[in-house]
Amino acid sequence: MKSVYSDWSATLIFLMFLIITIYFVQTNIFFHLRINFDHIHIKKSPELPLRFKSDGTFKIVQVADMHYGQGVITRCKDVSASEFKYCSDLNTTKFVQRLIENEKPDFLAFTGDNIFGSSTPDAAESLFKAFHPAMESGLPWAAILGNHDQESTMTREELMSLISLMDYSVAQVNPLVPNPSGEQEGVSPTGIDGFGNYNLSVHGPYGSQLANHSVLNLFFLDSGDRVTVDGRRTYGWIRESQLDWLQGFSQAQQDEHEECNYCEGSPLSRKSPLALGFFHIPIPEIRQLYYQKIFGQFQEAVACSSVNSGVLKMLVSMSNVKGIFIGHDHINDFCGNLDGIWFCYGGGSGYHGYGKVGWDRRARVVLLELSNREISWMGLKRITTWKRLDDKLLSKIDVQVLWDQNP
Repeated sequence: MKSVYSDWSATLIFLMFLIITIYFVQTNIFFHLRINFDHIHIKKSPELPLRFKSDGTFKIVQVADMHYGQGVITRCKDVSASEFKYCSDLNTTKFVQRLIENEKPDFLAFTGDNIFGSSTPDAAESLFKAFHPAMESGLPWAAILGNHDQESTMTREELMSLISLMDYSVAQVNPLVPNPSGEQEGVSPTGIDGFGNYNLSVHGPYGSQLANHSVLNLFFLDSGDRVTVDGRRTYGWIRESQLDWLQGFSQAQQDEHEECNYCEGSPLSRKSPLALGFFHIPIPEIRQLYYQKIFGQFQEAVACSSVNSGVLKMLVSMSNVKGIFIGHDHINDFCGNLDGIWFCYGGGSGYHGYGKVGWDRRARVVLLELSNREISWMGLKRITTWKRLDDKLLSKIDVQVLWDQNP
């Protein structure tokens, strides 16, 4: 009897243990494996298309070379000894926030080396921290990649895909072309080099004749990272396939405007909209500006590719490109003119990227203004640029008119 009683006791204890184990697994493990739809984040998107304000202006802030690492634990480079102890990536964040609060831009353009891949074990986490001020602002923003972004845990394609999915981002992995099925969203073309080649159209103000028309194009190009050419390491460059896409897009716009010119009541001229371009690595011709008149400071050698792919020739042939905004060389912040196109450095904005002791981090601002005839807005009248310094006053320097319809 004692043996039977012991067997039943053991069985009962085992069953109780089994029930408790199942309950524990159900409540503490399966619960976390279930999809919780309450915590799914849907991307917050800005109102599109981009457009000029009711006062006929459109303002862009260019942020170049943030070189974001891991936040508060990432130390600054090239700051004074008194600043170093308390300086981190958070200084970069505060600077971008101050820019947004002060300038109240309509659009933010990040021109590469947004994160410093070699300084972070988690590229996605660093991207979210770097672009936090942009997402928090609710402003439309876009970005391209530099030569350091992909040096962590994500490929260039994965980085651009994530950037395109962030709140209020209007960036694209690659340009969209009409979808064969007839859907308006379009599909990305194959055969184009790089990731982050796309165009954004800026329409006229609500209520104006230009409200349903593009009056400005902002195009973004991936200038690559590092490659080996003839056994030597060099920086990337904009490839033929990218230039072919840009040329095709420009020609399509020209054809559209020539056709629309004959539409009744069309406010468009026969010329396609003016355009501004954004990419990271400068083209070789920028070196020529060392011997010409510039606005700003030329303080370091131009770090560009050994390959000249004909970008300048292509841009000149488009005839509507008035400004190109680049990064990469942090302590160059000048604008110089090459064959009628202004090439402007943003100047380094990030504290974890190299700089120069005593030389404030900075960012570039671009203001575009429409012309006004009687009671209606017409095409672009003027493009002006300046820089903001990350000093106590957020100083405004080097105000310069890049283009004026009545020079």
